[in-house]
Amino acid sequence: MKKTCVFALTAILTMPAFAANNMYGAPVDDVAAGLYGALSDDNTTPIAELNEEKIVPVVANTDDFTLSQPAQDTKISKSSNPDIEFPRGMELGLGVSVTSGMEGFVGYNNKKFDSFWWKRFGVRLGYASTKPVKSFINKTIDRYMGDGVDIGDHLTVSKGRIKASQMFAMIDFYPFGDTWFLGGWRLSGGYYKGDLDLTADLTAKVRGNVPSGLAGKEFQLGDMWYRYNGGDAKGQATAKWDFSGPYAGLGFDLGLFCGLKIYFDAGVVFTDTTAKLNLEINDISALEQSSDRVSWTSVDTPANRVAFETNKVKVLYDAQSKIDKYPYYPIVKLGLMYRF
Repeated sequence: MKKTCVFALTAILTMPAFAANNMYGAPVDDVAAGLYGALSDDNTTPIAELNEEKIVPVVANTDDFTLSQPAQDTKISKSSNPDIEFPRGMELGLGVSVTSGMEGFVGYNNKKFDSFWWKRFGVRLGYASTKPVKSFINKTIDRYMGDGVDIGDHLTVSKGRIKASQMFAMIDFYPFGDTWFLGGWRLSGGYYKGDLDLTADLTAKVRGNVPSGLAGKEFQLGDMWYRYNGGDAKGQATAKWDFSGPYAGLGFDLGLFCGLKIYFDAGVVFTDTTAKLNLEINDISALEQSSDRVSWTSVDTPANRVAFETNKVKVLYDAQSKIDKYPYYPIVKLGLMYRF
């Protein structure tokens, strides 16, 4: 029993020393041999007895040590386009819209991104109004209409006015990325909010044989004929459209030079409202009405006034019913843009 205790005590005392010799993965003597190459060919000659010519200095291989710091990857990840920064791709645009007048927008689209998706997406925010080009639009309409445009029911439109404004936010998707020419095509989706006011002056056509003393201008509402007993038969039709809704369309931007581009957009706003129509006849007291265009009576009586308003409401209802089938606001625009 005493021998066993002595053996155990000896093992406990010598174990730390053994571990210290092996903490670097090799005995101390082997480490020394690796550092100095001092062992003789038969590995038996003491180091002190070796000839100096046999001592060959050896550079320590740090891979043999397990306590060295973990190796670190010294490579620094760099983009293939390190100079592409966020401001690159900012864009400004100025154009003309058929249904909203002058338009301006700001946006962002960077086709130099390495990412397959990021270089295909862009955003735009814009506003449009007819106010800056109001005079030009009205003169163009007047020039087109001339002496009047026949719109049926024996009426002509002699003048027209357009007033509109809108604002929008949209996302553009370029399916072809930065591919030459094809890269300019885009699909667009977003949201529009705006208004459109149309006003048209109506004039009744002059018809054939008219009793002496009457102006001789007749027009029809529903199943009843009307005419003025003096002066011109005139009225005014209006359409007011306050709309909002999602937008879908397509377009392109075609490069010219130095970042300048032509852009085009065409699409529709899917709205749950349509234009509201109204019709006004000037000076109802001067009107006469007839069902057979032979016997005429004044509209300015209680019974005839009711008949006139009923016919007007019927005409408006029929027209409104047709328009309500198409709750789509068209968008067409063309302009110039500059991409930084």
